Amino acid sequence: MNLDQTDKKLLQLLQAESKRTNKDLANRLNLSVTAVYERIRKLEKAGVISKYVALVAPDKVEKSFLAFCQIKLVQHTKTNVVDFESEVTKLTEVLECFHVSGEYDYILKVMVKDMQAYREFMLNKLTALKHIGSTQSTFVISPVKSTTALIL
Repeated sequence: MNLDQTDKKLLQLLQAESKRTNKDLANRLNLSVTAVYERIRKLEKAGVISKYVALVAPDKVEKSFLAFCQIKLVQHTKTNVVDFESEVTKLTEVLECFHVSGEYDYILKVMVKDMQAYREFMLNKLTALKHIGSTQSTFVISPVKSTTALIL
């Protein structure tokens, strides 16, 4: 889908604050409310806008311990990959999982309450999954940049 400058500006406004009204968006873009509505519907239908979410402050819900866990499978076969990916998506502590190249096969973004909760997650959930050969964890000292917005 080709995005014009108005579509890009609309997406930037929605990424900054998805609860803006169509009237507010129309005023900012010098469009009619109907035109904004139609553009948003077009972007949703094309899959450019995949969903709307509320971003929750982790420290306010006792989930401020962030770790990145690298996973190496025992063997990189189709069955092992499919099984691991199916199981890891069920772990609520895992916010993101990436199949990557390099020494490790996967990188997981894990968020829990504290180090003890991470230890329990590792012992009782993650290492209980089939096909894991080894893991390496990196703990976040402090975030420097965190965004969900794509610059268009």
